[in-house]
Amino acid sequence: MKVAFQGELGSNSHTAVLQFYGDSSVETLPCRTFEEAFAAIPKGLADAAMIPIDNSSNGRVADVHHLLPKSGLHIVGEHFLPIQFQLMGLKGAKPEDADRVLSHVHAHGQCRTVTKKYGYQSVTVHDTAGAAKIVAEEGDPTQVALAPTLAAELYGLEIYEADISDNVDNTTRFVVLAPNPYEPTGKEKKVITSLVFKTRSVPAALYKALTGFATNGVNITKLESYIADASFTVAQFYADLDGAHTDPDVAIALQDLNYFSEHVLILGSYPASSFRGS
Repeated sequence: MKVAFQGELGSNSHTAVLQFYGDSSVETLPCRTFEEAFAAIPKGLADAAMIPIDNSSNGRVADVHHLLPKSGLHIVGEHFLPIQFQLMGLKGAKPEDADRVLSHVHAHGQCRTVTKKYGYQSVTVHDTAGAAKIVAEEGDPTQVALAPTLAAELYGLEIYEADISDNVDNTTRFVVLAPNPYEPTGKEKKVITSLVFKTRSVPAALYKALTGFATNGVNITKLESYIADASFTVAQFYADLDGAHTDPDVAIALQDLNYFSEHVLILGSYPASSFRGS
């Protein structure tokens, strides 16, 4: 099993892969961009991809919501990863020796307290683990990184301060993408269905589109909108539902959705993470 993800080895996405599959023998394929991670599957470079879709502190990962409908891939699982960053640098150095802290833009936004504490200049790089790799390779004690624990282990850095995120409840939801859909068996404790659809920007369009879910008792656990074209007249929605798309009540609700909206695309019906019940 080979799984692609965006980021360097040691990133949160890498950690999510190892936790989800629970097998150290799983092969990983780090990719520079989300586009590369998505493309790795049809190219035959990977069997699946682990992709972050939203974060409790920063909201949705915008690029992913645009890439998913066009990818031709299916969501076959999900994983929730509590996010904690570590302040790390060269072994033998001290955090007060540094004047710059390297990390991803989201990590900077989630660790403002430690940055202010040491008066660091925030330097944005493409990835949290990539920041740790740069610090290790350049060997400059005036640079430190905000990165996951796994990155410190892989790149031989010392953790100066642990679990420094400003928000202790910070969590990222990942989805697992594969070329073939998951087929619910009915034995799952809970199934989630994810989909996207579009509505015209006219009065009551969304109300009519969603009426079928209310009348058939289908719970919508997530609903997000974003503009789908340059004219700003078409809204695209991403939704998560309780239940499989083949469940009778969900199937009827989806029929109503198809009638009142357009471009309805089922991204997948898949087992819900046990994190949802915690």
